[in-house]
Amino acid sequence: MVDAHRTFVIVGGGLAGAKAAETLRAEGFTGRVILIGDERDHPYERPPLSKGYLSGKEERDSVFVHEPAWYAQADVELHLGQTVVAVDRDAKSVTLGEGTVLHYDKLLLATGAEPRRLDIPGTGLAGVHHLRRLAHADRLRHVLAALGRDNGHLVIAGAGWIGLEVAAAARGYGAEVTVVEPEPTPLHQVIGPELGQVFTELHREHGVRFHFGARLTEITGQDGVVFAVRTDDGEEHPAHGVLAAIGAAPRTALAEAAGLGLVDRAHGGGIAVDASLRTSDPDIYAAGDVAAAQHPLLGSRLRVEHWANALNGGPAAARAMLGQDVSYDRVPYFFSDQYDLGLEYSGWAPPGSYDQVVMRGDAGKRQMIVFWLKDRRVLAGMNINVWDVTDPIQQLIRSGAPVDLEALADPSVPLGSLNS
Repeated sequence: MVDAHRTFVIVGGGLAGAKAAETLRAEGFTGRVILIGDERDHPYERPPLSKGYLSGKEERDSVFVHEPAWYAQADVELHLGQTVVAVDRDAKSVTLGEGTVLHYDKLLLATGAEPRRLDIPGTGLAGVHHLRRLAHADRLRHVLAALGRDNGHLVIAGAGWIGLEVAAAARGYGAEVTVVEPEPTPLHQVIGPELGQVFTELHREHGVRFHFGARLTEITGQDGVVFAVRTDDGEEHPAHGVLAAIGAAPRTALAEAAGLGLVDRAHGGGIAVDASLRTSDPDIYAAGDVAAAQHPLLGSRLRVEHWANALNGGPAAARAMLGQDVSYDRVPYFFSDQYDLGLEYSGWAPPGSYDQVVMRGDAGKRQMIVFWLKDRRVLAGMNINVWDVTDPIQQLIRSGAPVDLEALADPSVPLGSLNS
């Protein structure tokens, strides 16, 4: 009966918010659950937007977290296509753009992130795209199909995960693709030059052209439509479409206006939360891409923009809102699919954090596991076209124990034995 008089409000209609709502009901919460999303679509998962749905291998309905009817069945009040414009911490209320004021007892901010924009001439031309929302993927899917039919050119600014996945999807449709990247390899700051070269070769084998060491300086058009791009080294590339894939910024404006503690951009940005995903206000929590959480296992503050963090972080925040003892210590995890290459990455090994890279398997066949280590302790591992090894990799990371490097590199030695 105590719960029945309480209201939990979730701001953000993505995976983290939807899974938080699901968890509140699964844990027996009987009060009001209000989920507010600024998109008209029901909550959905984002990986298909650059993978299966974009490539045409999956249908649109496959992206949704729940069937639309689930929300009514679970008594979750949906406010779709609505923006929260203010949080009043003293009154414990949120205000929607159309003026509705909603009271909360606990509030979860799962506002996600937004794509960074190119700050160059020509971004207002038709044919300049971003990929963050389902509506973006809807448009881009049609664009890639048209470029493939017409032998058109797509220029992608940025060779990160999104840029590479879209490049693979575009080549699947038959479009010509050029990727412009300021670093010397794809994913240079994420996985280093050695592994970056693996992705360079993979995409070149599938017809992608790379222009490394350069940035876009201008998008030129004809009759209001993209025609070409120019780079800072004086080159010009034909373009019938441009994708800006230069990263994402956490959506912290609401939290900032409410006076919540934030992390500065130099340290990854986001809303500062503790290990239970609680903000500087004890009745407000944050989860998903926007949350910069103190990680109990890794001993540092992390903001992780990957699917697994939303999948697991939303439920963790929900349990903490219910008063449960929560310590969110999941090992960061993500996956990617490009052509016939599939990979999973576990751990956290930013540039400068590791002193050695160890590889087991066959790099030539792109069947391998790569480990990043510091003082012989595994910080992260990435399995490429090798499967069912995520658990032992994460166990190595969790143990924090020094490993035998020769055994780590030897495919005949079971990974699980290295933890003993």
